[in-house]
Amino acid sequence: MLRHHRFVLAGVMGWPIGHSRSPKIHNHWFAQYGIEGAYVPLQVAPDKLETALRALPALGFAGCNLTIPHKESALAVLDHIDPSVARIGAVNCVVVNEDGSLTGRNYDGYGFVASLHEAAPQWKAADGPCVVIGAGGGARAIVSGLIDAGAAEIRLFNRTRERADRLAADFGAPVAAYPWEERHEALAGAGLLVNTTSQGMIGQEPLELSLAALPNSALVADIVYAPLETPLLAAARRMGATPVDGLGMLLHQARPAFRDWTGTMPEATPALRSLIAATL
Repeated sequence: MLRHHRFVLAGVMGWPIGHSRSPKIHNHWFAQYGIEGAYVPLQVAPDKLETALRALPALGFAGCNLTIPHKESALAVLDHIDPSVARIGAVNCVVVNEDGSLTGRNYDGYGFVASLHEAAPQWKAADGPCVVIGAGGGARAIVSGLIDAGAAEIRLFNRTRERADRLAADFGAPVAAYPWEERHEALAGAGLLVNTTSQGMIGQEPLELSLAALPNSALVADIVYAPLETPLLAAARRMGATPVDGLGMLLHQARPAFRDWTGTMPEATPALRSLIAATL
């Protein structure tokens, strides 16, 4: 929602929060578009989340982003939530309305799909089965985004089968959960493979997955952005598939949040990507 005061104030709440790249992203856009405003890191302990969120209108904030560990617990505080939030079960964007009420939105799925289109403009979710590894919060957002984009089949794999079954049951068709042991063969004919787990992240074990059955026409995505090229993406590049790193998702999910607070939809330019990549 476009604010009527001259200075737009927004931020990101997390615990801890020093790692967040969001202030660099949004403050870059404030400067690029000539909008008077600031985006600040807000270190908020879990037991202070409700107090912090309710203080946003009084402090003149247009809204904020939410990151770990607040994305699920904020649901109990907000006055309104978008349908995507109810489906995903998590919030990553809060908008302060004119009457001081708080609306929760989730743009992670939007950001992921936009990053795919940036890497491969011709890609369509309905072109081939989507294989999703993981069943946590990231997986829920990405499954939601893929469904909205028109995915006809989503094959879901998670080490703990019960979590995959629960996610599949929550979303229904086109999502189906399969045994972890079948993940290698399930890549046959896939148009997209996405790893939503932390495996492959700096300090974590790489994802144990053979790409032998994956068509080289497929997109291979990882929501991890530290490192930018995970072992999975390096393997995809070697076989001729199109790798999509997690930085694109980070940049693109921020765009509609900035729009909600300022009225301006920003672009995720190569200059911005380079700016953030230099901090990784």
